[in-house]
Amino acid sequence: MAELRWHPLTQDWVMIASNRQNRPQMPKDWCPFCPGSGKVPEQFQVYEYDNDFPALSQDPPVPDDVADDFFKVAENYGKCEVILYSPEHIVTLPELSDSHVAKLVDLWCERFEKISSDSRIKYVFIFENRGDVVGVTMPHPHGQIYGYPFIPKKIQLECDSAEKYLADKGKCIFCDMLEHEKSDGRRIIFSNEYFTVFLPFFTEYPYGVYIFSNSHKQYITDFNAEERAVLGKTIKQTAGMLDSLFDMRFPYMMCMHNAPVNSGSFSDNYHFHIEFFPPMRSKDKQKFNASSETGAWAHCNPTCPEEKAEELREAYKKFMSTQKD
Repeated sequence: MAELRWHPLTQDWVMIASNRQNRPQMPKDWCPFCPGSGKVPEQFQVYEYDNDFPALSQDPPVPDDVADDFFKVAENYGKCEVILYSPEHIVTLPELSDSHVAKLVDLWCERFEKISSDSRIKYVFIFENRGDVVGVTMPHPHGQIYGYPFIPKKIQLECDSAEKYLADKGKCIFCDMLEHEKSDGRRIIFSNEYFTVFLPFFTEYPYGVYIFSNSHKQYITDFNAEERAVLGKTIKQTAGMLDSLFDMRFPYMMCMHNAPVNSGSFSDNYHFHIEFFPPMRSKDKQKFNASSETGAWAHCNPTCPEEKAEELREAYKKFMSTQKD
């Protein structure tokens, strides 16, 4: 069973992918992402790998005969890719060189362009799940890219808010947010010429940092070569900062927000950014999404963003002190 089912109450599509239940538990002494596995080249630095158990496919099966005049289904059309960060099995993103991470950003851009060229794809989502706390069973450093045939609900809400703000205020809501964060300053973690890392005023997670482009651009592919290299370095430093908080490989979900594709122009009202969702509130305490967050989408952050921003600034200094010039 693999299809999309319409959720009439939230006006959103749900991916039904029971085929993913058949994913095998990998043996401890073998990894499909390592050279020598027969699954990947013997030599590579970064690499795109088609997901063996995709939730979306460019050759989708016919949906099951379960729809009626109320319930709607659609083909699970789309693309699911794995992006391998390195041939080394246990290296982490902060341990990669700046030049290596720049190659990763270039691969993200290459795959973004390729997936976007399919007119049926409406949103390209680059992300990374890190750590067993968020359900990762494969320690080999990797992220993923999904190409959806629809605009996911959260992205649609962002687009709607941005469109309304532009109509009301005459400017980009993201640019204005960044301007206010910089003006306040208490939640800014670090910045460079092209990007700013901060803990948002409204963050739902104790350490849920954002990376904003300082310039008003919609897509990762809008950045030039220098900006792409700095983006890679900024992501590396952000992950390293999180690791330095408690001297552990900090789990997180990294979610890259580009504007929708093949859906009209978003040049005036959307702004490239990255959101981190680290599910820890201390070294040994997890931040669970319980009934309020899950059932009502009413989030509660049990910490003070301004205090956590100070912790993150110290962790950033600690990580940077370990880096060679």
